[in-house]
Amino acid sequence: MAAGGVVGSGRVAAAVMLKQIRRYLQRYQWYLWLRELGPAIRGVQRQFHGGVISLHAAGSPRGHVLVSYDNQGLLCKLRGKPIPTSHPQYYKTMVMAQTFVDIGYDVDVIHCENQKFVPWKSYDVVVDTRFNLQRLRPYLPPSCIKVLHCDTAQTLYQNLGEISRVLALQNRRGVTVPLNRLETPHLGVEHADYLTTCGNEFTINTFRYSGKPIFRLPMVAQKMWPWPATKDFEASRHRFLWFGSRGMVHKGLDLVLEAFTQMPECTLTIVGPVQDEPEFVEIYRKELFHTPNIHCRGWLDKFGDEFQMVVEQSVAHIFPSCSEAGAAVVLETMAAGVIPVVTYESSIDVENFGVLLENASIETIIRQVREVAALPAEDLFRRARRAWEAAHSNHTPEKFERSYHETIEMILAKHGR
Repeated sequence: MAAGGVVGSGRVAAAVMLKQIRRYLQRYQWYLWLRELGPAIRGVQRQFHGGVISLHAAGSPRGHVLVSYDNQGLLCKLRGKPIPTSHPQYYKTMVMAQTFVDIGYDVDVIHCENQKFVPWKSYDVVVDTRFNLQRLRPYLPPSCIKVLHCDTAQTLYQNLGEISRVLALQNRRGVTVPLNRLETPHLGVEHADYLTTCGNEFTINTFRYSGKPIFRLPMVAQKMWPWPATKDFEASRHRFLWFGSRGMVHKGLDLVLEAFTQMPECTLTIVGPVQDEPEFVEIYRKELFHTPNIHCRGWLDKFGDEFQMVVEQSVAHIFPSCSEAGAAVVLETMAAGVIPVVTYESSIDVENFGVLLENASIETIIRQVREVAALPAEDLFRRARRAWEAAHSNHTPEKFERSYHETIEMILAKHGR
């Protein structure tokens, strides 16, 4: 027994010493790199989300940049396939990478959900949107400039908004739905030197606590519709649109449905992947599919004729989201001459043409929808025209490209690069 006790004590001491050695080695980048190398090699292709795509500057590069966002657009381009247009993130990633190439840097691009990538070179700049600034921090040299592109509101604020909406639905209907837009909290802001976002004052204010410099970029409308010269605003004054991606409760469709069941004089068309959220469909089956003034069209190609017909017939896009970094779907309909009716948290500047909902209550939605429907046709025309002009003047791809280039040049200049 005594010998066994001595052996057991020796094993404990050895384990303690091994932990101390590991802590010591973790101070060194080469150890961290070797520790991750084995699992990275064993990882399957899908874990890499397309792996690393490398772009090279002409001539001798000024340095190396890592962009961690969504590399699927670049991957499609390399394979000769059409670049996805379902979300502007594919386009924005390509612009970010090309900006640094144009400035003279070699650029590696990975997906922000790629948790297997380990740097094998020293990066001068890293641009990320989620977890990789925090994860890769030990691998980066002290001189590396770290930029977080904030494509959501601060995660704690976003999650609070989501949970509050789901809880409110639970209280009204006695049923709980999944949290479809819940974000995994991360410390990207805390590890960043600079922040960029396409959101407005709402989004920016959720990050002000950090004290980090934040640069606002213009949102991008991927389709610039011609002005609908033949649109009949007298006929469309009672026709409204809800258009959004996943997260029906997060984006307020439940509230809009409950409001429009009380407004039979107004028509609501729904464009979005509603069927992908069966729990939501089960709660609102009657409103979605068995209410005369509500028409659920499902997800439509925003470049297609069917979607064009919907926006040409709609006077306003009602979008009472609880948290956004600039609701791209609203900008897309503004570019087609549709008046935005949004919450402050939708992060859309409505200026002198749209309607900013006082709050997201069903009563407020009813009142302000009816106020829009009661406006003179001439007023509806002017508002729609101003919304169309705002999108076409301020939110073109060229505007985003120019603004991002200027922002990066400014950040590099601050560091003598």
